Amino acid sequence: MKILVLDEGTSSTRALLFDETGLIIDSEQQPVQCVYPRPGWVEQDANAIWEATESVAAKVIDRAGGAAAIAAIGITNQRETVVAWDRETGRPLAPAIVWQDRRTAKACQLLRDGGHEELVQERSGLLLDPYFSASKMRWLLDHEVAVADAAARGVLAFGTIDCWLRFKLMGRFETDASNASRTALMALETSQWDDDLCALFDVPRSALPDITDMAGDLGSCDFFGEPIRVAASVGDQQAATLGQACVGPGMAKATFGTGLFALASTGGRRPNSDHRLLATLLYQQGDARLYALEGSVFVAGSLVQWLRDMAGLVGSAQETETLARSVEDNGGVTIIPAFTGLGAPHWRADLTGSIHGLTFGVTRAHLVRAALEAVVHSAVDLAEAFAADGAPWRELKVDGGMIANDWLAQDLADISGATVSRPENVESTARGAAILAAVGVGLHETLERAIETMLPSFECFKPAIAEEHRKRRRAQWRHRLLAALQSV
Repeated sequence: MKILVLDEGTSSTRALLFDETGLIIDSEQQPVQCVYPRPGWVEQDANAIWEATESVAAKVIDRAGGAAAIAAIGITNQRETVVAWDRETGRPLAPAIVWQDRRTAKACQLLRDGGHEELVQERSGLLLDPYFSASKMRWLLDHEVAVADAAARGVLAFGTIDCWLRFKLMGRFETDASNASRTALMALETSQWDDDLCALFDVPRSALPDITDMAGDLGSCDFFGEPIRVAASVGDQQAATLGQACVGPGMAKATFGTGLFALASTGGRRPNSDHRLLATLLYQQGDARLYALEGSVFVAGSLVQWLRDMAGLVGSAQETETLARSVEDNGGVTIIPAFTGLGAPHWRADLTGSIHGLTFGVTRAHLVRAALEAVVHSAVDLAEAFAADGAPWRELKVDGGMIANDWLAQDLADISGATVSRPENVESTARGAAILAAVGVGLHETLERAIETMLPSFECFKPAIAEEHRKRRRAQWRHRLLAALQSV
């Protein structure tokens, strides 16, 4: 039997068909547009997301031989993005506010200045930042008349993308615990909405969905002709962590997608960070719970997209590797990739991107190499924070489209000092959702057995530069980063 994974990312929606061994049989992809109405604002059309999901799923199901050939559906999604809709009509009430959006930076700063961050971190494991969903919900209530009206009538639905898709597929108003844990409204240790957090952000409990496990019987979808069981729902970074088999304490993974997200499992122990990392729910099914320490960097693959689409420095993402190899160093250039502020471990929503060290000797290749190096240094900043919190990266498993770049993978090993392991199939997010769906529908008895059966082989990159060279490059990065941090 086959497993259909619906993978709703920031830039595209995909449907992937897996067999019980983790082999991808078929896939379909459709782009999803982001809109930038003002500086720092990022929006999407929730209806367009649903239509793209419906389209790619229907095509893959049809090629598989129809709904009867699908044992289960697993859903994985971009986290923190908020959709507001009317539960009676099913219509969105405003554009979806994407996780990258920074419009609530001042509101979060006011809460921080009011001394509320300790409560947020203690209860939810998160920090006060526009990245998380709660402040977006409050903004919609304050600035969108249709949202406020729906709340007054008791028909408002707030949900992350998983919740929106489950509502459209099955008519159920539910979210999974991994996505709920990213709203700053869920108590991390109970997986229930927290009354104090809801009151802090003034988000009505009636507008929030029920919270479910990440695997199991999550309902039945008969949208594609015959009933198909939905057996998994999980945020993309938790899915990628499971898809990389990082379930034991100390095992770390980093996904290089639109942003860069690193997680290290802490097993059944809830982590507490002293270095501005996040505590995240990694897995929940029944009484089984796993936690992770997480660091989130907002810009990674999106920096390459900017080089291609906005700056016009490359014609394709693949060209960045060739250009990076064509020069011996970055020509003295450092790029601070704060296009939507800086995430962990700095959490500076007020910062914008900057380029330092420009001279007439700087070429296109130097700028491209500096962009790739900025992503590597951002990852190593995370690695240092993880180590300071007692979770050092000895082996880092990586995935995401950007890490297909061999130069980048080797540079990450060189500058982090850790072995970097890249799966032959980098679709770790979709594979993680397939693993959970296989457990949820009973194709595999346990999470451990599903991971063992469905895990691919890996290619390793080991550190290969002198320690003096590594220290010199880190010193240049820290000097330029400090200048940027002090400029605002």
